[in-house]
Amino acid sequence: MGTNRRSFLKLSGLAGIGLMTGCTQENKAPTTAKLDHIRLEATKKYSSTFNMSGYAAPKIPTVRVGFIGVGNRGSAAVERLSQIEGVAINGICDVRPEKAAEAKGRIKTAGHPAQLFTDNAEHWKKMCEQADYDLVYIATHWQLHAEMAIYAMEQGKHVALEIPAATSVEDCWRLVQTSEKTKKHCVMLENCCYDYFELLTLNLARHGFFGDIVHCEGAYIHDILESFFDAEKRFDFWRLKENAARNGNLYPTHGLGPVCQVLKVNRGNKMEYMSSMSSKDFMLQQKAKEMAAKDKQFEAYAEKPLRGNMNISNILTHSGSTIMLQHDVSSPRPYSRLHLISGTKAFAQKYPLPGKIAIGHADFLPSEEMAKLEQQYTPGIVKRIGELAKQIGGHGGMDFMMDWRLIDCLRNGLPMDMDVYDAASWSVIGPLSEWSVANGSQPIEVPDFTCGNWKNNKVHDIDLAAAETSAALS
Repeated sequence: MGTNRRSFLKLSGLAGIGLMTGCTQENKAPTTAKLDHIRLEATKKYSSTFNMSGYAAPKIPTVRVGFIGVGNRGSAAVERLSQIEGVAINGICDVRPEKAAEAKGRIKTAGHPAQLFTDNAEHWKKMCEQADYDLVYIATHWQLHAEMAIYAMEQGKHVALEIPAATSVEDCWRLVQTSEKTKKHCVMLENCCYDYFELLTLNLARHGFFGDIVHCEGAYIHDILESFFDAEKRFDFWRLKENAARNGNLYPTHGLGPVCQVLKVNRGNKMEYMSSMSSKDFMLQQKAKEMAAKDKQFEAYAEKPLRGNMNISNILTHSGSTIMLQHDVSSPRPYSRLHLISGTKAFAQKYPLPGKIAIGHADFLPSEEMAKLEQQYTPGIVKRIGELAKQIGGHGGMDFMMDWRLIDCLRNGLPMDMDVYDAASWSVIGPLSEWSVANGSQPIEVPDFTCGNWKNNKVHDIDLAAAETSAALS
């Protein structure tokens, strides 16, 4: 049978199906996808110039730190880092002089000159340009994260920045390329990776307790709606502006980071593609209208659509495992940072609290069995620093453990637990989810920021194999 005849029969058969079902083909011009700049950026291919995964930068016996943004998270970090040996807080920058002064007042130990940089909105650049800094710690609003981190690395500084690291695909790539070019670490401050239950489940996964990982879930569900309209809590109403301009999972990394570590993403595995959908907005615009009746500065928000209250995003990994993420910061429901791992041998879930583990479908393990698991599988970092972290605090201790580990790695020339590829791949879910929501939940490819190095990258150390060189605490 000739090719032409085959093609004719195939087309005839399809036409017959159309007649039988009452469907007809319409010749329509292709429609332009919404937010297509996001998809175009996500499909660009780059090559690696240096692999920062597993990279050990030269030791820094005393880490000289400069802080940018000390309104809420940043000022607490100043207090925590001042209690770690081998840290010198040399500078604090904020556009509000009173906030910088308050943060300096939270320093707990001696030996921190803490020069204030508060002259103008660009004064942070002067701090980055000075020679007496090794690490720039960024806790501003989201839109400034990437710009500041890139500039600091270009000035020869390591960077630690709050979540998300960037809000665009392009900026995620710029962070990666700058870190590789300068060989300066770019660490996203994902504190939930240092939660005690998350670390326990990570160690269990590494020991094969769950078997093959089938599915993971993570979430950030936190009713902070009132704070959107509070200038003291959200400088310049930046969080409200984000929810007015973007519709997707704007804050994915609390839930995503820990399960990516369980699934070895960027270190033997990678995220392939994702899809996302959002509910309509049932509450944000209504709240904006209520506030506009009292304060005219909110009138613009009362007349425009805002982000859907609930976003659900699904991700497929190279290993075949799936991830489901949820994001809701405006509905009246209990706080949840869902952490769920489902494997071929066991299951774990936290939220509702406390975290629980099951072997089989019958029920969760009783408390005495859980205690045995914790005794056997609590990783070395928790054994070393966990109790002190609880005393110093920061979300139950995980903030301090995160900061201590960051400084410990810099002081002793150790690879980072969370590198620039984690910062980029966890953060990029934000803009990718925006594109998918805007285009009927179509799937979109997740860029491989490691440029193929994920195949050979090694998982990070949670047992402190180099414990003999770990930093002591004051």
